[in-house]
Amino acid sequence: MEKMKKILFITGSINQTTQMHQIANALPEFDCWFSQLFTDNKPLNYILNNTPLFNGTVLSRKFRLKSERYLNQHGLQIDFGAKKNQYDLVVYCTDMIIPKRMRQCKTIWVQEGMVDRYTTWSKIVKTLRLPSTFCGNTSLNGAANICDVYCAASEGYKQHFTSKGTHLSKIVVTGMPNYDDQQQHLNNDFPHHNYVMVATTDMRETFRIENRAAFIKKAVKIAGGRQLLFKLHPNENFTRAEKEIRKYAPASALVYKQGNTAHMIANCCELITQYSTVVYTGIALGKKVHSWFDVNELMQLAPVQNGGTSAKTIAALCRRYLNHKGGKKSFDPQSAMHRLMIGESELELNGELIVNW
Repeated sequence: MEKMKKILFITGSINQTTQMHQIANALPEFDCWFSQLFTDNKPLNYILNNTPLFNGTVLSRKFRLKSERYLNQHGLQIDFGAKKNQYDLVVYCTDMIIPKRMRQCKTIWVQEGMVDRYTTWSKIVKTLRLPSTFCGNTSLNGAANICDVYCAASEGYKQHFTSKGTHLSKIVVTGMPNYDDQQQHLNNDFPHHNYVMVATTDMRETFRIENRAAFIKKAVKIAGGRQLLFKLHPNENFTRAEKEIRKYAPASALVYKQGNTAHMIANCCELITQYSTVVYTGIALGKKVHSWFDVNELMQLAPVQNGGTSAKTIAALCRRYLNHKGGKKSFDPQSAMHRLMIGESELELNGELIVNW
């Protein structure tokens, strides 16, 4: 009897963790395990364990505990640091930190959200071949060309990752779990409607500069007297953020620290963001959006809307790669994706697409 193959899913934020969970759910015939993002770099691990320098990142203990709490609640197997097993496949949510020992496995990278703006410093880090983490943001996520297969949210992102260094032949457009079926959020029970929504970010918590007072004042100007609703980033200093809102926004402004952000966006009339993936929810739902990114560029990058099938598509690629008899170099992601799409289109019943996973 053939031994069950093992897959390790790398987690990070709750968004990353839930996406990995969805993919694993579509691979019931494999032995699936989960680990928070980790590094084998001893100096970096010392900094992580003894200083607050990375407290705002998914490498921190705070994020690990939150992710593992979710995994335990769903009865999922945890192997932090990949110490319990040898794996046949590792599915990553970032290619910015991949220990050398893990590169011997088959690897697939899955896009989990928007990547940060590519700056002059990002270019310097890449040109000098410094660790991608030196950027202090996600601008080089998806650009390392380390993984064997890259699953992108859209054709726009496929071109973006190619322009930043990942080989075009490795990248397939699968859509992005959690952002591929935004129409579902229109049916919700959030009590407020027709407000101008402001989705903040955790820039200051991740050591980036932000003039929050100026941002709030601009949001007030855009609202022009309409009801304002602020949804705070889950990684923010809530006390500080709410104090600033109360100081610079009208007293009637609503402030939410928790809740379903997508439902709030579905009920708003206009969405104001900074550097946040939730802007794609607004775009998919036809809202007028504001962003610190170029909105026209975001329209090109927006994740494909495929009715929530991205996780199953990614799982199907994982399955094909695991069952591939040859080595890494002989696996062709483009051909695998093409065969997958042809296989789907041939199975139709009563006008509905039936997918044979």
